[in-house]
Amino acid sequence: MRRDNLDNADGRQRVVIEGVLPEIDCGRFPIKRTVGESVSVLADVFADGHDVVTTVLKYRHSSAQDWLEIPMEALAEDRWKATFAIAEVGEYSYTIEAWIDVFATWRRDLEKKFKADIDVKVELLAGAELLEAAASQASGEHADELRSAASRMRPENPIPVAAKVTIAMSSRMRELMETHGERHFLSRYEKELHVMAEPVLARFSAWYEMFPRSASPVPGRHGTFKDCEALLPKIADMGFDILYFPPIHPVGSSYRKGKNNSLKPQPGEPGSPWAIGASEGGHKSILSELGTLEDFKNLVSKARQQGLEIALDIAFQCSPDHPYVREQPEWFRKRPDGTVQYAENPPKKYQDIYPLNFESENWKALWEELKSVFEFWMEQGVKVFRVDNPHTKSLYFWEWCISELKKKDPGLIFLAEAFTRRRIMYRLAKAGFTQSYNYFPWRNAKQELTEYMTELTKTQIAEYFRPSLWPNTPDIITQYLQYGGRAAFMSRLVLASTLGASYGIYGPAFEFAENQPREPGSEEYLNSEKFEIRQWDWKAQGTLRELIKRVNQIRKENPALHTNESLEFHEVENQNLIAYSKMTPGSENLILCVVNLDPHHTQSGWLLLPLKEWGLDPTDNLQFHDLITDARFLWSGARNYVELNPQFVPAHIFRLRRFVRREQDFDYFL
Repeated sequence: MRRDNLDNADGRQRVVIEGVLPEIDCGRFPIKRTVGESVSVLADVFADGHDVVTTVLKYRHSSAQDWLEIPMEALAEDRWKATFAIAEVGEYSYTIEAWIDVFATWRRDLEKKFKADIDVKVELLAGAELLEAAASQASGEHADELRSAASRMRPENPIPVAAKVTIAMSSRMRELMETHGERHFLSRYEKELHVMAEPVLARFSAWYEMFPRSASPVPGRHGTFKDCEALLPKIADMGFDILYFPPIHPVGSSYRKGKNNSLKPQPGEPGSPWAIGASEGGHKSILSELGTLEDFKNLVSKARQQGLEIALDIAFQCSPDHPYVREQPEWFRKRPDGTVQYAENPPKKYQDIYPLNFESENWKALWEELKSVFEFWMEQGVKVFRVDNPHTKSLYFWEWCISELKKKDPGLIFLAEAFTRRRIMYRLAKAGFTQSYNYFPWRNAKQELTEYMTELTKTQIAEYFRPSLWPNTPDIITQYLQYGGRAAFMSRLVLASTLGASYGIYGPAFEFAENQPREPGSEEYLNSEKFEIRQWDWKAQGTLRELIKRVNQIRKENPALHTNESLEFHEVENQNLIAYSKMTPGSENLILCVVNLDPHHTQSGWLLLPLKEWGLDPTDNLQFHDLITDARFLWSGARNYVELNPQFVPAHIFRLRRFVRREQDFDYFL
């Protein structure tokens, strides 16, 4: 109740509800969960005086009319907690109600007085009246039970006072009164908060990126969707969940870029897929060399049969040849000389790309048209989208667009390719993006990895921001990968796939540990697929394919790696070694990772394990099973030695096998 608004208030409300968590920006944005997870709600709830306060958490799915209700548990210092489960995709709402519980207060005082041998006849009469009032709100057997109990508690009933007190204090009376008792002057939290519930794939997924035009097994031939179909079993066998394609649309010819971003392309060079649009169409069209729309739909269907979702890149930008440039010129910025402003990131220039103008006077039509691009590909069966540079488009557009799309299909997944400032990155997540790229590629030292992943998993950011960890992309080959060689790729694979529940790789280049930059100091690949068609030897031996497959298998088999919330870092006496763990509730599945961050030298050190926090006896013998190499280590106590040679495998992914002693007088490990 506000002090300045008495006309619409009830001043008899006494309970205060505040400090509610989780709550993002005062309830402006929803938190995120996936099916099978839960939401734990905390709140400060209290009132004046000493009366008993009862508090309930109310929640419902957007498809439901009625609220479900869970009693909140009183913690210390007027803090309350309750948890509800996420059973289906879509939006949930939750709020809190609390009231002075007259019956619970009466029972508490009755018990005190009775134990103090004080006459409680009047108190019993008051309680009988409370039961009768509740009976008038009940029906059937419940009403009969309440009236019967009230009758036995009245003064005229000859049964002993102790028996009357027993009736009043019974658990059955408490249950009936919780259901039918009056909630006197109930207070309700002033806001309904929201949860965006998404598929499990939003929380736990492995992405593989490839260029369809490079899928051909024949050197010199443009790849097709049919060629991609032939690669589906290989990618599925490696354990990936999502196969992501850069833009598949017609590529403009004006200012087309050549090999290695050359401004002078040679005849036949394909240009950048991100220079979208030509005479044959734009964002709702397919590059003819790849195949037809029917070919694409068949690919989506066959991928799903292999357990793969096809993700499409949505890049809201246009080549100078895009139909939008001719039909909707007001959607682009004009320079003083009358030419259209192309994209720039000085000193880089992208003459083949025109950005859209979100300050256009015709912005509503622009928004609707861009939304229709997603809707078109949704109609073709696509449920996963990677969005190119969303931070260079209106943040309010994304909030509106994603909300509208999720009304049609709440199971959609959006990955934000937003390597940008923290606040913008986090705002995009609040606006509805399911996952996001992040700073992981450039976090290489132990301290910066620890600090960054702690920020993402142990603060309120985790309520709405899901990191997708990518060690490389077609735009990024980091200095660490350039100079670390094969060992660097192996260690970054393990870090990405175990620190994060979701991760991805720019596939063929990662499998082959390709690490040559275009020039010294650059993070651009030499002979980048962004500007030319590559032919990969998909059957080559000696690649990282088997390690990638093994790591993905480990991820799928160990539920501890399916979330980020249990991530904990552990002390190891060497700055070149990083150690961390994840576990399921009750430590039933506990994964311990140790990674050598030095790709050139063997590193060793003493690892300190938090055995007490894991619920383990320090005197027990523990077997740690390395799931990568299948080696087994018998450790005793909290302090143990580790050594990793990066030229062999620069990481351990241990699973704890518990030591058990059976009555048959033999030992074994679970």
